[in-house]
Amino acid sequence: MAIEVRPLRETDDRTSFQSGDEQLDIFFRRFAGQNQFRHHIGATYVAVEGETVLGFATVTVGQIEIERLPLNLRRRLPDYPLPILRLARLAARRDAQGKGVGEHLMRAVFTIARELREKLGCVGVVVDAKPAAESYYSRYGFVALEVVEGTLEERPTPKPMFLPVSAIIQAVRPARPSKK
Repeated sequence: MAIEVRPLRETDDRTSFQSGDEQLDIFFRRFAGQNQFRHHIGATYVAVEGETVLGFATVTVGQIEIERLPLNLRRRLPDYPLPILRLARLAARRDAQGKGVGEHLMRAVFTIARELREKLGCVGVVVDAKPAAESYYSRYGFVALEVVEGTLEERPTPKPMFLPVSAIIQAVRPARPSKK
């Protein structure tokens, strides 16, 4: 059976989801549905095989101050808050890790970013990467953003990372045939 990525449904069984990260598991079991169906402050997409949820990605819209972007990404952008898609959470079930679930979810996030760019405006995707996940996001082309201030008390401080939508579009654009 193939992996499908679709929006979370209220009927999806989230009770037994275990990624190995307790905070992500608690979020998915308790808050993903509330945030999507009651509060409307984020959308969760699930990678499923049949009825089994293999992983999830939660996204929401946001903004970023241009000063937070690396200098080379500021060119030709206006000097006011810019719209972004925030990848708030991403996890795969422990027994599905390393089997392409994250890849499927990232492709869905990139599709959402491209659609958001066309419909409302979006300069890129921002994720607050946990230290263990920084290299994962770097493989997609995310670059670290300078941290302005703040720490989390008991948890490792995540590193904000940014990927421009233009890089996503370029990555999926088919190569042009060479002229002979």
